[in-house]
Amino acid sequence: MEIILHLGAHRTATTSFQHYARANAAALAAQDIGVWGPDVTRDGVLSGVIPQAGARPAMAQLTRARGRIALRLERARAAGVTRLVVSDENMIGAPRRCLRAARLYPDVGERVARFAHAFDGRITRAVLSIREPDAWWSSVLAYGVARGHRLPLPGDLDRMVTGGRPWRAVITDIACALPGVDLVILTHEHSASRPETRLATMTGAKVPRRGARIWLGRAPDLAALRRAVALRGGDAGLLPEGEGRWQPFDTAQRAALRDSYADDLFWLAAGADGLARLAEETGPDQAGTHPPTAQMKRGQDHDFETRHLA
Repeated sequence: MEIILHLGAHRTATTSFQHYARANAAALAAQDIGVWGPDVTRDGVLSGVIPQAGARPAMAQLTRARGRIALRLERARAAGVTRLVVSDENMIGAPRRCLRAARLYPDVGERVARFAHAFDGRITRAVLSIREPDAWWSSVLAYGVARGHRLPLPGDLDRMVTGGRPWRAVITDIACALPGVDLVILTHEHSASRPETRLATMTGAKVPRRGARIWLGRAPDLAALRRAVALRGGDAGLLPEGEGRWQPFDTAQRAALRDSYADDLFWLAAGADGLARLAEETGPDQAGTHPPTAQMKRGQDHDFETRHLA
C-alpha cells in the first residue's frame, strides 16, 4: 500500500482539498484510494506522534501512536486500499508557531521525522504546497488576528522578511526527515482552485471532479478584522483605512518576499539539489521545468483555510 502524506501547507487551499476528497470518497474507494483527512487524523489516530505536555513520556506516546496507526493501516489494507492519502497540514506545525517565531515552520524537520517513524518508514510520497510569502504571511496574519493574535508590530514584519526562512529551507528540512521519499512540491498559484489536479499528482489516478470548485476559508478582510479587534477591546484604528484585503507589508518588504519566492522556484525548477521535484500544473508525476512566476496575483485571491490555528 502506498502511503502519501499531504502536508499542507496552511493557507494553500488545504481545507478545500479535504472537502473535495470527502465529497468523492465513494468514487475514490472504487479506485482503491483511501483518504484520511482531519476527521480521521484529529480523532486520536495521530495523538502522541507530537508529544503532549503532561501526558506520558514522549517515547511512550510515540510508541502508542505507532500501534494505533499500524492497526488503522492494516484495516485499510484489508479493505482493499492500495493508495492512502493522509491529509493534515498540522503535521508540519501550527501557524501560530510561525507567527511567534516570525519564521516559516521552524520545527518542521523534527515533526516530520516523528511522523516518518510513526508510519514505520512506509511513507512513499509527501506533497507540500507553497505560496508566495507576502501573500502567505498576510493570510496567516489576517487569520490569526481575527482569532485573537495581536496585531503585528513593525519589528515583527521586518523579522518575517529578513529572517523568516524561505520555502527552500522548509523543503530541505522535510527532505532530510524523509530520506528516499518522493517529495513533490505544488504551487498555490497554480493549484489552489484545482483540488482534482492535486489529488491526481498525489496518486497518479484519474480522479473525479465533483466538488472541485468549492472554495472554503477565505482570510477575513479589513472590515472583518476591524470588527474582531474592536470586539475584544483592541484598537481597530491600528489597521489601515479602506476595504478589501489587508496587506501589512510595505512595498519594499513585498518585493523582498517575492524575490525570495522567485529564488525558491528557480531552485525547484533546477532540480532542488535532488531533494524534491516541482510538479507541473498540467498533471501527475511530471517534474516541473518551467516554474510559475512569483509575480502571479492569483494566489493572493484564494484564501481557503479554516480551523488550523489549534
